[in-house]
Amino acid sequence: MLKFFNTLSRQVEEFQPIESGKVRMYICGPTVWNFAHIGNFRTFIFGDVLRRYLKFKGFELTHVMNLTDIDDRIINEAAARNISIDEFTEPFAQYFLEDFDALGNERPEIIPRATHHIAEMIDIISTLLDNGHAYESDGSIYYRITAFPEYGKLSKINFSGNRDGGSERIDTDKYDKEDARDFALWKLVGPDDQPGWDAPFGRGRPGWHIECSAMAMKYLGETFDLHAGGQDLQFPHHENEIAQSEGATGKQFAKYWIHSEFLKIDDVTMSKSKGNFFTFRDLKDQGYSPLAIRYLLLSVPYRKQLNFTFEGLQGAESTTERLRNFRSLVKESSGTGEEKDAVELVMIALKKFETAMDDDMNTAAALAAVHDMVREVNTVIAERSLSNDEKEAVLDAVSQFDAVLGIFGAETSEILDNDIENLIEDRQQARANRDFARSDEIRDLLAEQGIVLEDTKDGVRWKRK
Repeated sequence: MLKFFNTLSRQVEEFQPIESGKVRMYICGPTVWNFAHIGNFRTFIFGDVLRRYLKFKGFELTHVMNLTDIDDRIINEAAARNISIDEFTEPFAQYFLEDFDALGNERPEIIPRATHHIAEMIDIISTLLDNGHAYESDGSIYYRITAFPEYGKLSKINFSGNRDGGSERIDTDKYDKEDARDFALWKLVGPDDQPGWDAPFGRGRPGWHIECSAMAMKYLGETFDLHAGGQDLQFPHHENEIAQSEGATGKQFAKYWIHSEFLKIDDVTMSKSKGNFFTFRDLKDQGYSPLAIRYLLLSVPYRKQLNFTFEGLQGAESTTERLRNFRSLVKESSGTGEEKDAVELVMIALKKFETAMDDDMNTAAALAAVHDMVREVNTVIAERSLSNDEKEAVLDAVSQFDAVLGIFGAETSEILDNDIENLIEDRQQARANRDFARSDEIRDLLAEQGIVLEDTKDGVRWKRK
């Protein structure tokens, strides 16, 4: 029985989708104004494991993850470079997807961009204006929080009598509003200002919160099963999504809300504003494999904070190498005999794994089940070869574990020395051509094969781990 902690109810609930056998899920994606850091990727890997496990349980899934390609930071950065917002965001969108793929994530079925859904945002805002949930002030449109008595039901923040906003995070827009808690749906821009879009209520650009409501409802309907994202989005972003969506439709926006906790470094929350962050590419440049980074980020259950350390990352590197070696050892087992002891070990491990994942995606307990099986099967292999039945059962279990967690890595044949030299030469040429995506692709391929590259004053050297 699959259960999640629903932020909306603050209880662990049995997961029952609206339509039997089908799940519609929205996960807030990145704002593409810079490289995503590994704190961001903890959320995206959590989302990927959630996605994979829903499929593992047999659900037909429609998964939407947006790319926010319009906000104040993007506008300011593009203006500073004297380029359009599309020219500014497109490279970062591609960098994000490259890193997302490299970390072993499955791409969602739909990855919409905010700027491609302005018409849908305008429709929602028009509805909110018509029914009194929104109002105009000096050309901008605001959501009237007093028109939505349930405001605060997700974050459980008490706004009673609080008319000064209570927190600077509620709103930072410098516009005249009826109430300091009200948030911008549409921001006035001049006739020649860019970016800007024409709307019945005036030329402007969308506020951040309306973007996700428009994209979620376009692809998943007015009510859908599951909305997820990082803990930092619970308030005000997700709270505002609920208010504007339900204010427009009169229907529940999302049935289940799931939030992942922060990644910390030296016990301080990792963020760009604090300057205490590493991007995926920072760690990759230091020689750490995408597989190890993924393993570390999912090793702690999503509702617990994870403190990043290089010692922990090095441990993940060793662990993933042992997992790969275990799979190879099983494949190389002769498959003779009729014994079935290991089959029973596998069945126990799979049961423990599924029980752990059913329990609000307890990845720590799920990994413990994987490692218990590895240790016990290794003991069997040390005494004798696995039988055909045992070998098939173990490899099938590894495949099932990996379908959910993605921690065993791709199965590839060993690269010969000449092939390594050719790939290194191709990488050097790619770097000379400033084709860094190809350069990184080659390095990742070699890393998966256990090949470590060392840049020296005499050129690139390589060695096998």
